[in-house]
Amino acid sequence: MSEEVSRNINIKEPRWDQGTFTGRAKHFFMVTDPRNVLLSSETLEEARVTVENYRAGIVKPGLTEDELWRAKYIYDSAFHPDTGEKMFVIGRMSAQVPMNMSITGCMLTFYRTTPAVVFWQWVNQSFNAVVNYTNRSGDAPITVNQLGAAYVSATTGAVVTALGLKSLATRLPPIISRFVPFAAVAAANCINIPFMRQRELKYGIPVTDENGNRLGESPNAARQAIVQVVVSRIGMAMPAMAIPPVIMNALEKRAFMKRFPILNAPVQVGLVGLCLVFATPLCCALFPQKSSMSVSGLEEDLQERIRKTSPHITTVYFNKGL
Repeated sequence: MSEEVSRNINIKEPRWDQGTFTGRAKHFFMVTDPRNVLLSSETLEEARVTVENYRAGIVKPGLTEDELWRAKYIYDSAFHPDTGEKMFVIGRMSAQVPMNMSITGCMLTFYRTTPAVVFWQWVNQSFNAVVNYTNRSGDAPITVNQLGAAYVSATTGAVVTALGLKSLATRLPPIISRFVPFAAVAAANCINIPFMRQRELKYGIPVTDENGNRLGESPNAARQAIVQVVVSRIGMAMPAMAIPPVIMNALEKRAFMKRFPILNAPVQVGLVGLCLVFATPLCCALFPQKSSMSVSGLEEDLQERIRKTSPHITTVYFNKGL
């Protein structure tokens, strides 16, 4: 049996070493576990109370270390790391696999007509907008007008990009045209994420020292964070949108698929889901959640302020978002 929990465990940090890819992968396999979406509000609230009480030095009698870490990962999967607010359910990283397997599967199945491309790209980018807002970095509020403008800009840019690539693909071989959805998603991520997080680019995100003491806000840190998130999201989409088209191109030539074309969509969704189960946590793990940059990479005024108040600090840290 597990012993009662120690009082000096740092649950502000992940359980595994985040300086290694393996440690980050283990962490994100827990955070992105699709089963977390099914947890009840009571379970989430119980995890929140357990975590917040432990941070305050209050330990529930009989609590074990494994139970504490389980509560921490339930908490991390549902509550924003900077604001502490409960995240909208489909915006949580634990919803990425079930939501993306459905949307991506449909994008890959219904890609031949313009209305279908427009509809599924709009659905996908609307979902991405929710995810990007939910997993933004920092704790500064965003107004409804700012959010609406960012959403319209992001989804319009993404849909126009998809249509442009589709028209280009009409002159390419059929197998190549199957990859148009991936190219559109990759290009759209480069548009959607910066638009939905444009406030961070303008005003900056919080940067701290290694102990979490806030030093200021930096747009340069926001730029680095957003680039890392864009790379991770494109990597996340790549296996799910590149592997199934090749397999489906081969399967559709088989007699049983010609006899039962209705199987096309469910098979494609299943293949996408299988890819996403692994791609989601592994691509989230490409960069540390608690990212860092040299003080010399910050804005001049912030550099000056840090040198005056904390001359020993050479590196700052920030939540890059997901």
